[in-house]
Parts: sequence; C-alpha cells; structure tokens
Amino acid sequence: QVHLAESGGGSVQAGGSLRLSCQASEYRNCMGWFRQAAGKEREGVAISDTGRCYPDYLKTVQDRCMISRATVQGTLYLEMNSLNPEDTAIYSCAARIGDCTWSQRDYTSWGHGTQVTVSS
Repeated sequence: QVHLAESGGGSVQAGGSLRLSCQASEYRNCMGWFRQAAGKEREGVAISDTGRCYPDYLKTVQDRCMISRATVQGTLYLEMNSLNPEDTAIYSCAARIGDCTWSQRDYTSWGHGTQVTVSS
C-alpha cells in the first residue's frame, strides 16, 4: 500500500474556495478524491489517472472543481470554488494501480481524510 496524507481542509464561508493536497509516498497511476458528509455514504468527487486525457468529476461539482497531479512528487490536488454548505464533508484521497473507477472498493490505499466545513 501507498501512504497518503491529506492537508488543506478547514472552515470556509459559502462562496469561498479551497485547495486540498494529498501527498503520496509512491506513485500510483490512479488517484482520486472522495468525500463523506455526516450521515451519508462516501461519494467520489474527482478521479484522475495518467492514462486519460481528462479527469472525471462528480456532476454536482464539475463546473467548480479541478483535480491535478504533480506526478514527480506524487502529490494530488483538489481545488474547489463557489463552495456551499452541501460541500461540507471529510475529504479523503485514494489511490490504486490501474485505471480509475468510481467504485471505492477498487481503491487499495486511503488517507485519513481532512475536514471541510462550509458555513452559510
């Protein structure tokens, strides 16, 4: 397994923006961001693998979200703007060998997560 460490979470006002980082101890072809709000199931937010031309996004965030990777350092980023209270959740990064999928069960490595709280 690869060790993943997220950072960059915190509290932000609605309409604000944030940038999350995920430092990986080793390179993995596929890395992604997932989030889990209180009382809800975890959902995929954005996934990116080096085999694709474009990353994929959750439909509710795709117009205000960007995932990027610094492949040499193995760092994954997530930038989100126009945040709203529905974005409040624990955001976790995940990694797997092979093509990206939206299925959490396909990911073998997970970070501990970072809390994002958006207030209205």
